[in-house]
Amino acid sequence: MKLKITSIGNSAGVILPKELLARLRLEKGDALYALETPDGIRLTTFDPELAAQMEVAEEVMRKRRTLLHKLAQ
Repeated sequence: MKLKITSIGNSAGVILPKELLARLRLEKGDALYALETPDGIRLTTFDPELAAQMEVAEEVMRKRRTLLHKLAQ
């Protein structure tokens, strides 16, 4: 599905068609979580538990960047 970025005030955003919102069981005001994957960005319904886990993972990756880089070699 091709979506277009549009201006929303001083920001930019993507308008999700109502058919997509229905398939995702989302309504106006619901939160989404954006996950960066090797294939691009994945949007999922917001899960507070997953968000907390991702924050911990990102902090570990920042603190242990050198070690992770060596392990990747």
